[in-house]
Amino acid sequence: MPFANFKVPAGTVTAEDKKKIVERTTELYAEIYGERARPNTVVLVEEVADGGWGFGGTVLTAAMLNGDA
Repeated sequence: MPFANFKVPAGTVTAEDKKKIVERTTELYAEIYGERARPNTVVLVEEVADGGWGFGGTVLTAAMLNGDA
């Protein structure tokens, strides 16, 4: 069963964005593994609390990503 887990900063993607992530990821798996993968593909979009993640040893916030900090 193909599985993808996207973790995104909370409040940075809309419901429509999440729908696109699910649809396009499913399409990609179907392209790679064939149509048999489509009904078994699981895509999880998780929102991580602001400041609950980091990169390169630095805690990041939505304000930092938006250039506000």
